[in-house]
Amino acid sequence: MRLRWLPILTACACATAAVQAAGAATATRSVFGRMPDGRAVDAVTLRNDRGITVRVITYGARVQEIVTPDRNGHPADIALGFSSLQGYLSPADPYFGATVGRFANRIAKGRFTLNGHRYQLPINDGPNSLHGGKKGFDRRLWTILAVRQGPSSASVSLRYVSPNGDQGYPGTLTTRATYTLDDHDRLHIEYRATTNAPTIVNLSNHTYWNLSGEGSGSILNERLMIPAAEITPVDATQIPTGVFRSVTGTPFDFRRPKAIGRDILDGHSQQLVFGRGYDMNWVISRNAVVVPRLVARVLDPRSGRVLELASNEPGLQFYSGNFLNGTLVGTSGHIYRQGDAFVLEPQIFPDTPNHPNFGSAVLEPGQVYRNEIIYTFATAGGRAAMHPRA
Repeated sequence: MRLRWLPILTACACATAAVQAAGAATATRSVFGRMPDGRAVDAVTLRNDRGITVRVITYGARVQEIVTPDRNGHPADIALGFSSLQGYLSPADPYFGATVGRFANRIAKGRFTLNGHRYQLPINDGPNSLHGGKKGFDRRLWTILAVRQGPSSASVSLRYVSPNGDQGYPGTLTTRATYTLDDHDRLHIEYRATTNAPTIVNLSNHTYWNLSGEGSGSILNERLMIPAAEITPVDATQIPTGVFRSVTGTPFDFRRPKAIGRDILDGHSQQLVFGRGYDMNWVISRNAVVVPRLVARVLDPRSGRVLELASNEPGLQFYSGNFLNGTLVGTSGHIYRQGDAFVLEPQIFPDTPNHPNFGSAVLEPGQVYRNEIIYTFATAGGRAAMHPRA
């Protein structure tokens, strides 16, 4: 498959607060809404000169919108979300675009032991703790540290300080999330964290993707590739059993691109029954790496959009939007239903604190936690192919 880079578009989805010279990336700040206590929730909109727009809001350090052109140059928002703050404040919000932590994914029964002390986290997913607890990083108001724009990229950096004991986690964790959109059609997310006492940390981004456009219907025909030979299978509560299992001969083999929906109804797979579809950690490597490498590629035949994902983390959670149940109305005014989006979360393996063979999720004082995520947007075929990047 030959990928072609996206063309320049002139349309702009929202008003700007500043005007930049032609060819420069821009970052504009506005108020997205207000918390119940009156605090402002800011939005920072990043744009490059090739028709891509990314909006980040300070509530949950979330991706609220990502607009990219299709193969014919037509723009669409490809990230599910809400048009106003109220949707994100609702208990029904399924982590749309959120930064999830302190510990992304599940911890069995909300319990882990660190340096001989047992910690109990809030239970918010059956018998387990999910994405940091009932009030994780996705439900915190982050502070903007810096907004930058220049000839080749635009960025926003945000910070949240999680105090000792927050949702049961030890140590004060200082977290920084930086979103950068560049003129190579890449969205780069970097999470960094430091602590004043031993703790565990696992941060990731929870954007829901539909490459045909949010609200456009099912993603089951989109073609996914994950270069992983193993998964960490789970029990009925979605907690890893602690073993590594080959994907060969199973519905979880995405080493060659295939439609997400091709094997999703395979009732012989107890793992698919447990997750009501795909909701599984793929083993990209047994350990984190220094330089991000390809962990997934998705092609939408309908629009021609291609999404490539790179990260330094060892695991990739792929979720096929199984619990979207028709009760949420998205940005465009359309109802979101099961299978209308997919989520790709680069991270440490779920429940790692309770599985020594999974490695370590411990962060010590003086160390820096880092998860680097790079999304590259492209198209395959169509009129957009007339504008390749030199």
